[in-house]
Amino acid sequence: MIYIIDLYYYTTKQLMKLKPYYLLVIFSLPFFNQCIYAQGKIGYISIPQLVRSMPEFAQATIDLDEYEKALIQVSNDNQAEFSRQDSIFKADSLKWNPAVKDVRRTELNTISVKMINFSREAEQLLNKREQELLAPIQQKALLTTQMVAKENGYSFVMSKEQLISFLVTDDLLPLVWKKLNIEPPPKK
Repeated sequence: MIYIIDLYYYTTKQLMKLKPYYLLVIFSLPFFNQCIYAQGKIGYISIPQLVRSMPEFAQATIDLDEYEKALIQVSNDNQAEFSRQDSIFKADSLKWNPAVKDVRRTELNTISVKMINFSREAEQLLNKREQELLAPIQQKALLTTQMVAKENGYSFVMSKEQLISFLVTDDLLPLVWKKLNIEPPPKK
């Protein structure tokens, strides 16, 4: 503001002498602005690709598959029990009095409800187990990515899956693989 006020006190001839300096300052401001922002590098990484390439992920996948097989076995056992009880009911229900039929029908309904509930519960158990197995791997991937970004002067790291266009040179995945001593998968 002081400089603007001072301009009023200059004569036209004096202002004409200062004009090149003011123009130089005005036109150089965008360049100074770019210099300020050029210090922050922006990189990107595909965390899912990184997690899938980690050796811990292979073991977690094996553990998760075994857990899923165990849940399927329990579900199959419940189905077999229901089928057994249903065949007994169909074969012997003619010999039973109404009270026994009601008790057996209630048992069948209980087993049926148990099967339905278990299928829902099994899905939740599988998701919970997946989170338990993958959370430490994802945490390690994120911490290593942050470390690599800091070491290489990146101010921001974005998820590759969220980007439409990006430079190959700003991909942090090879640097993170190197930090974790992981051999990059062959390119297709």
